[in-house]
Amino acid sequence: MYRPLSSDHPIRIFFATALHECLNGGLGLGDEGPVESYLVDMLVRFLHQDGIHAIRDATGRQVTSIPELLAEGDIRLKADSFERERQVHRHIGDFLLFWSGMFPESMHAMALKSGIDTILDPIGQGRMSYHVASTFNHPPHQEEAQVFRKLSERFEDYRYGLTLVRSEFIARG
Repeated sequence: MYRPLSSDHPIRIFFATALHECLNGGLGLGDEGPVESYLVDMLVRFLHQDGIHAIRDATGRQVTSIPELLAEGDIRLKADSFERERQVHRHIGDFLLFWSGMFPESMHAMALKSGIDTILDPIGQGRMSYHVASTFNHPPHQEEAQVFRKLSERFEDYRYGLTLVRSEFIARG
């Protein structure tokens, strides 16, 4: 079971420091405090398998493929509420940003394993899912909606920032 790491845990500190340096120094994105904080939390959450596959269907089974996640997040198909739609699209954005940034070489293998064809555009879908999550900009989600809007608009920049974080992680190995 996933348990959040304390704010002074070494891996959280590493992610926060590396992400800040990569986004600000490496990419020159400027003050991205709320986005950086969100991304650090995502990286820590995705250290655990339960974070990567946090979405479950109505029977409690982990939903692991993008097509299944899209169905789970569609109010016309399986989402039983707009909150569920928001939650699933947030997760799809996180999932695709994480994998395309931290492990881009695995995207093709993941597509084959999921049974989807390789035409799926993970960057376009990640951007779109964050956009959907950003439209839920009413209490209590208005602050997070702004983060999702930035993640949608600059998905490629943040993806590249995660690639730099990975390189830093390997270098410090």
